[in-house]
Amino acid sequence: MALVVAQEVPTSSSMAVPHGPAGVGEARHRMRTQLRGGGVAESVIDDAVLILSELLSNACKHGRPLGDALSGDGDVRAAWRVDPAGRLIVEVTDGGGPTRPAPATPSVTAHGGRGLNIITALADDWGVRDDIRGEVTVWVIVHEDVHDPDAGHRRDDFATRVAAPAVSRIPGLDFADAFDDMD
Repeated sequence: MALVVAQEVPTSSSMAVPHGPAGVGEARHRMRTQLRGGGVAESVIDDAVLILSELLSNACKHGRPLGDALSGDGDVRAAWRVDPAGRLIVEVTDGGGPTRPAPATPSVTAHGGRGLNIITALADDWGVRDDIRGEVTVWVIVHEDVHDPDAGHRRDDFATRVAAPAVSRIPGLDFADAFDDMD
């Protein structure tokens, strides 16, 4: 029997991140330090840091900075918290953009477009919230209970949830038949 000791995680952390790649590393480092200090499982922290990176990258690529700043100037807002029920929630808010955040279906050779699919595979839930000022917040419940001893178990089958099916499992596609004609 394992003894699990719940430590207090800061109930809320929020920071302004420059609209662009400059502040992403600082945000990841701050999140990792705070969650680790709060006793959150390393596998959950790894998922949360990856999710934060994806959200910030999407906000900088597809959204405008907050307020009246011109594109490329200003900030987006990153926030994370462990609520009283033990759920780890990550949010990134930007000034909105021309499209609403939605998972894409990129080609195999595409250089991007997989971020929200990765988030879907890692997280327990996620969604989008708009406000009257035009700000858009993408929120993610990374894990329902960061004090659960099995927290982060979703990582075990991550590759099978985001990868294409094996060629041998695609009906009607049998490469062995192609070689029969070569005799």
